[in-house]
Amino acid sequence: ATVRLIDEKGNQAGVVPFKDALQDAKDVGLDLVEISPNSVPPVVKIMNYGKFKYKQGKQKPYLKKNKKK
Repeated sequence: ATVRLIDEKGNQAGVVPFKDALQDAKDVGLDLVEISPNSVPPVVKIMNYGKFKYKQGKQKPYLKKNKKK
């Protein structure tokens, strides 16, 4: 299966086999995250998933505080 790969700098690396994308992520020590599963081919990005989830968690209280009831 092939995927469209976005590297850690945000540049498109093109359509590559899934195994190659996974190996590229392992080589730089980051995670391979599926961004758009419904597109053809699926879009994956090399990123630090833990850091991404942390930033999302930091935004939640701020968004909740400013929410109108």
